[in-house]
Parts: sequence; structure tokens; C-alpha cells
Amino acid sequence: MKTDDFDYHLPQERIAQTPLEPRHTSRLLVLNRVLPDLGHTTFWNLPDYLRPGDLLVINRTRVIPARIFARKTTGGRVEILLLRRVDELTWEALVGGKGMKCGTFVDIENGPRAEVVEILEGSRRLVRFSEPVESHLEQIGQMPLPPYIHTRLEDRERYQTVYADRPGSAAAPTAGLHFTPELIKRLKTMGVGIAEVTLHVGLDTFAPVKEEDPAQHLIHTEWCQLDPEASGQINHTQQNGGRIIAVGTTSVRTLETAAQSALPGQRVAPFSGSTALFILPGYTFRAVDAVITNFHLPRSTLLMLVSAFAGRERILDAYQQAVELKYRFFSFGDAMLIL
Repeated sequence: MKTDDFDYHLPQERIAQTPLEPRHTSRLLVLNRVLPDLGHTTFWNLPDYLRPGDLLVINRTRVIPARIFARKTTGGRVEILLLRRVDELTWEALVGGKGMKCGTFVDIENGPRAEVVEILEGSRRLVRFSEPVESHLEQIGQMPLPPYIHTRLEDRERYQTVYADRPGSAAAPTAGLHFTPELIKRLKTMGVGIAEVTLHVGLDTFAPVKEEDPAQHLIHTEWCQLDPEASGQINHTQQNGGRIIAVGTTSVRTLETAAQSALPGQRVAPFSGSTALFILPGYTFRAVDAVITNFHLPRSTLLMLVSAFAGRERILDAYQQAVELKYRFFSFGDAMLIL
């Protein structure tokens, strides 16, 4: 297995720059792992593929306006992209600017002062603020859109799921962006359950794998949580013959992490902590029966994850058809249901 095995050609015009309105009008490609043909519909018709007793697992994380602009005391411009909260005052961050060594102070307009307190790999730094920065972010921060999106986002909420209420992510769990309150109501009415997890997404999720052997890639670590109530819902659903349908690769990683400590006869156990689970082809899924996901970047760990679930050739063939049929790709793009 080589990283090149997960490459594909994507014309630039297939990368969605703006979200659709309403959200559920995005297209939905349906890949059934035991049937040869693909289905093509819209996300509004998702209930046609689900059954009463199935359980959707959604990620309630909320993207924070994590991109901050500051200036050094010498006047030099600095960009800080918050990645992970370490303690009340300290964050791991990507810092752009010259000479950002330990002891460098920067001033944020209408915000707290910040100091670089530790140099990490590359442009990563530990940054300590003079006071908690979270309460200032709505005023001083910008949404950290992926680097392939070049169009200004007028409404910040369009890069949030409609159920996002647990701040902490540097990127949206994009499979959930297609849900609307109307669609969720339809699903609940037909007897589909909804369980909630949290995984705070880091920007490393967009990083391509550069190693020739993907197994040598250092997977990004993210904090996630599956509480006892959701764990109970999942195990109850499995025991009653329902399917566990993960909304997004973030939910997949959370559930499969929680499955590692499950008791015999259970799918998952409650979990809270960091996960570095790297899912490659050959992985045996223990918690997930189906996945709702977007179309992922070439050579990415997320493309490898869905290839592990549905087979690399099936996924790449589906992606090729999606390109030919002018599906919209990546964060603001269309969706895929893998059954």
C-alpha cells in the first residue's frame, strides 16, 4: 500500500467555494457495498435509505473563530491560528510571522497580549495569553476556512452544523453541514434515533500524507468524547437490530476509538480523551455500520478512512463518477452515503 494509491485528479472547478441554500439541497451519492451500481439523489431524500430503529451519530462540536491577527512590539504582523487549548491561558497554535521565538510578545487589537512560550514542530507554538482568549474570539477572530476555499464567507453560521453547540474545533465536521432542522424532524418522525458525540477537529485533518508509505504518517491527535448516554443508545440500537450510521469521519473516529474498550456483546464503551486512531485499509470496523461523508482530498487520511470502509477501488471509482457528473467536492461540497 502506497500513498499514491489514494491519489486522484480533481479539476479546480469541482471544489465548492460556497455552501448551498438550503443545506439539504446538496447532492447525495449512495454507495451500497454489496450492490454494484451507485445511486444519485439529494440529501433531502436521505430518509429513503434509512429504517426505523437506525441511529445517526452526530458530532456536536462548534468551530471557533480561531484565526487571530496581531502585531509584535516592533510592528511586525503576526497571524495566530488556534489549534488546541492546553490550559486556561495556553493554546497550541500555528503562528505565522518572522522571528517568533520563545519570549516574543504580540499585541492583539481589542484583545489580550500573547507570548510564545514554547517552540514546537514547524510553525507550531505554545502561546500563552494574558487572560482567557475565548471570551474575545467573537470580536477579534475570523473563521478558519480551509485553504482551498477562496471566497469570503458572509455568514459564519454556514460553516457550522445546525446543531453545533460545543466550541473547540478549528474546522467543521462537514458531513453534518447538510442537515437542516426540517430534515432532522423528518428523520425523528420516521423512527430514526440521534446520538451525540464530540470530536474537536484540528486543521491537520486537511494535511496530505507526504510519506510514501501511509503507515509511516504521524496521524493527528484530536480530543473526543462519547458519554454514557450515547454509549447506551448505540449498544441498545445494535442489540435491537438497528444500524449505527456515523455522520462524518469525526464520528467514525470517535466511535471506533470507543469500541476499543467495549465489553463483549457491546459496540462501544464511554470514552473521553485524545485519539490518535489511524484507519487504513485492512482495519476491522467494530462500531460503525454506515457512514455519511463528504468527498475528501487526494492523499488524505480521510480518503484512506473511507477506503478502509468501502474498499479503495470502489471509492476511487465513485469519485471518478462524481467528477464526471459534476458533484461539488470538499467542505462545502456534496455528500456520500456508504451503506
